[in-house]
Amino acid sequence: MGIALPGLATGMDTTGLISSLMRIEAIPQTLLKNKVSASQSMVTSLQTLNAKIASLAELSKATAKTGALDLFVATSSSEGVTAKAGAGATAGSVDFTVDRLAQAHAGVTASMTVWPNDPPVLTFVGADGTRTEVAAASTSLDDVVSAVNASATAGVTAMKVSTGNGEYRLQLTSKTSGAAGSFTAYRGNTADLDAGTATDLFAEPGAAVITTGQDAQVTLWAGTGAAQAITSSSNTFTGLLPGVDVTLTSVPTAPVTVTVAGDNEQITKKAEDLVSALNGIFAYIKSNSAVTPATGSAGTKAGNFTGDSTVRDANQRLLAAASQPVGGRSPAEIGIAITKDGNFTFDAAKFSAALAADPALVESTLQTIAGRVETAATVTSDRYKGLITASINGRQSVVKNLQDQILKWDDRLAAREETLKRIYSGLEVQISRMNSQSTWLASQIATLPQGDQGS
Repeated sequence: MGIALPGLATGMDTTGLISSLMRIEAIPQTLLKNKVSASQSMVTSLQTLNAKIASLAELSKATAKTGALDLFVATSSSEGVTAKAGAGATAGSVDFTVDRLAQAHAGVTASMTVWPNDPPVLTFVGADGTRTEVAAASTSLDDVVSAVNASATAGVTAMKVSTGNGEYRLQLTSKTSGAAGSFTAYRGNTADLDAGTATDLFAEPGAAVITTGQDAQVTLWAGTGAAQAITSSSNTFTGLLPGVDVTLTSVPTAPVTVTVAGDNEQITKKAEDLVSALNGIFAYIKSNSAVTPATGSAGTKAGNFTGDSTVRDANQRLLAAASQPVGGRSPAEIGIAITKDGNFTFDAAKFSAALAADPALVESTLQTIAGRVETAATVTSDRYKGLITASINGRQSVVKNLQDQILKWDDRLAAREETLKRIYSGLEVQISRMNSQSTWLASQIATLPQGDQGS
């Protein structure tokens, strides 16, 4: 491998000279790279905008959906009763008294150190007469507890409780509350039970049923001829009113009133969220459309969206969808007003007042606006046919084409650099040869006889 010594013969910085020439040669490629950078920046901005508009489309679709504003909140007059409204709820109220809470059936055995029978078998008889045998691995109370807890059909949990002096009691509790969870526990198998030789664990001396399984109960319209007792195996009465669940935490002494009313706060929040999402999109478009004036050595800089017709069209579509009258009435009448800057303001107090005065009109107006916004947003951002989506795809195609051209320029420039290196290397060789010849000629001339210079 030869050793390159640039400029050895000519004294020129051929490496620097070639580098300068290559920078000039690379100007077309640099311009292509700048185009790629600008296009990629534009694509990124468009993708962000498209995501925001797609999110708006989902939000407005949910708001415009039939029944989306049928929102209700349930309240209770007692701290011992809570109420929750859900789908299907309607406005109204009901009075009732709380008679009792639900509780799980539970009992404790007499004190013992080990299970007194071998084989250690228990039989549980449910409130419906169902029998379940549970056999433990040994007479160890721990094994008995494990066997009961492992049973998938007994419906009972067991716990060992120390009573001192190395003795324990087993507490047996139904896994479910309510009368249906009541059970009787026997020492012995089903054959012993049929023969009458099985022992009721809770009837032995020192043993007891500590809580009897019972249903919760409330009485509707108590004290009237229409009084109606309602029971539940748990302390929650599902669907006591349409779409309303009522949960008991105590037994209030006074009658309880559960009231269901329109949830104006949540409806107002939906309107506010819609306006906020629109303004977020308008603000993003505005910030990316701004033109920064020239300062010092920096020239004027235009935002990515400056002059882009697709973005301008999207902005106008959304603006029109939210600002046009509904049934001849301006959205400003319900607190949604357009400003001179092309944004919207939302007056929550005005919206709430209008909602209280005429809920049907306000809900219809809001859903109409949401429906129009959904249509405009979908036309713009649909993943397959959206206007901005098409613009993104087109620009990504341009970027790919430019990148292909840049790669071709890499090969072209590499070849050109090699050519320049050969040219200047050849030049160095030629100059070196000429220098050698000049030196030789000078030495030859120096050896020639000199004429008489004295005459």
